[in-house]
Order: sequence, then C-alpha cells, then structure tokens
Amino acid sequence: MTGYEMLWPMVAHAGLVYILYGLLGLRRRDLVKAGKIRPSQFRENHAAAEPVESLAARNSIANQFELPVLFHACCITLFIAQADNLPAVILAWIFVATRYAHAYVHVTSNNLRYRSPLFALGYIVLGGMWAWLAVWLAVTQTMPA
Repeated sequence: MTGYEMLWPMVAHAGLVYILYGLLGLRRRDLVKAGKIRPSQFRENHAAAEPVESLAARNSIANQFELPVLFHACCITLFIAQADNLPAVILAWIFVATRYAHAYVHVTSNNLRYRSPLFALGYIVLGGMWAWLAVWLAVTQTMPA
C-alpha cells in the first residue's frame, strides 16, 4: 500500500456529491424550461417548493451530508492513526459503493424496498470502520514502544 488508499474512497464519495448536484441542476433547469416552476421558487430553498421531479435529487444530496460525515471523520482518523490498512480500506470502499447504490435508487425509483437495505448496509459497514479504529487504538495503545 502506498499510504493514500484511504483517501480514494473519500474522493469517490465527493464525486458522488458532485454528480448529484449536477443532476439536481439539470432537473431544475428542465422544470424551469417546461414552465412547471419559476426560478424564484428556489430562492427560499423550501422543500415544499421543490417539484417532485427534482425533490429526490435534493433529498439525496442532503443525505450525503448526514451519515457520510461520520465516514469522512473516520477515514481521516484512520489515516492519522495509521490504521488505514487493507481491512479499513475495503470497508471504506464498501461504504462508498452503498452510497452510490443508495443514491441511484433514491434518484430513480426511490423505492424504499431497495433503498432501506442499502442504507442499513452502509450504516453497518461504517460501524465496522469505527469498530476497527477502536480496536486498532486499543491494541496499539497497549503495545510497548
């Protein structure tokens, strides 16, 4: 490992956020062009003003700043603690994959039958990352220098 593998899942997640912002912008532009909404309705940023065609993209973006905040904090902490080894990196990539899949379902069918298990899997994997960090810290803290 080169030492930067833990950072790539973070970059990949940031890419997802940018993709979702692009999708939201395209959907909003199309709605304005179709005359379904006025640009001024986005000024106040109320969910009630968001058309159903773009609401899922907006909600998916908001969702990327909830649980993933803990993901980025964990990745940085794993990197600093030098606990960013293969198991941690694999867990990080699995978490990012669940975020992509969750976002895809969110902005397409928005079917909770598929979306909820994807969220739950990411939640569990992220818990595994934090557990890995806790074990790493406990073990390295008790090891003689």
